[in-house]
Amino acid sequence: MIDIEHLKHIYPGSRRQPARTAIHDLSMTVGDGSFCILSGPNGSGKSTLFRILCGLAAPSAGRVRVAGHDMATDAAEVRRIMGVVFQSPAVDKHLSVGENIALHASLYGIRGTELQERMADALSWTDLKDRLGDRVETLSGGLARQVELAKCLLTRPRVLLLDEPTTGLDPASRWSFLTVLRRVQRERGMTVLMTSHVFGEAEDADSVAIMRDGRLIAHDTPAGLRARVGQEVLVIQTRDAEALRPRLAETLGLAVGRYGDELRVDDLPPAEVPRIVEKALNAHRADIQSIAVKQPTLEDVFIHITGKRPAEAGAASDAGGADAKARREGAPA
Repeated sequence: MIDIEHLKHIYPGSRRQPARTAIHDLSMTVGDGSFCILSGPNGSGKSTLFRILCGLAAPSAGRVRVAGHDMATDAAEVRRIMGVVFQSPAVDKHLSVGENIALHASLYGIRGTELQERMADALSWTDLKDRLGDRVETLSGGLARQVELAKCLLTRPRVLLLDEPTTGLDPASRWSFLTVLRRVQRERGMTVLMTSHVFGEAEDADSVAIMRDGRLIAHDTPAGLRARVGQEVLVIQTRDAEALRPRLAETLGLAVGRYGDELRVDDLPPAEVPRIVEKALNAHRADIQSIAVKQPTLEDVFIHITGKRPAEAGAASDAGGADAKARREGAPA
């Protein structure tokens, strides 16, 4: 459904800063009716890619096709079959739920009986059916996000793009929103591409794509990505990770990665785990605050591939920082 071929994007330079390549020769596909999570640290190029997919920016080179339509030559047809939920709210908080949806419908020429039918369909999965007269500013964050999704579904898109839609939501609201999104996506056979730093959101995805430094460095199923890290992961918390890392590596005879105040050893054979843990504790017990062995999660995959925790990778974005500024100013992100 989404086909990206040799995409490249360069932000032109100025007197204050040189030209910068935000995306380097990126190619990937998202299958029809699948759910794909796109992630990466700040500066990875995912915001630029999202802008290109939305039609808000034209690539410097390469091609993007959506449902067979070239975005460069048939953008109007792409927009007709696409819905977008941006990270920043795109509803008028002073209007009611019903007024927001009706206003969006009017932009598409949807009126009268058709509007009533589509509104009923778009709201059928939500908790908003009895809240149509409530102003959006009185709703919880999760319900306000449901209004945004209902707006998009009103036009019955075949492709839905979402840019970190759960940012700012509490865990319960996030779970509720994603449960609804996944159910609607499956029932309607929509193709969904969603950016996220929360890897709990990706466990149920069909595929996960990870970018770094403008390049696609991984794109696989969740199970396929976890297999890259191995069967078991050893995680050690210490007061001085930089000092302990080389000593621990020498003791174990294994590669040890450092991520902040955390040391990790990936791809441990299960049968060797007790011996390795005992060896680490016998030699460095005074330096180890905690030690744990676990099966790898998608967050472990992200750390393994990018060298950053998801929380660190998304910190500036969550605070309205680098990525948000880039979207406003057209600068690289």
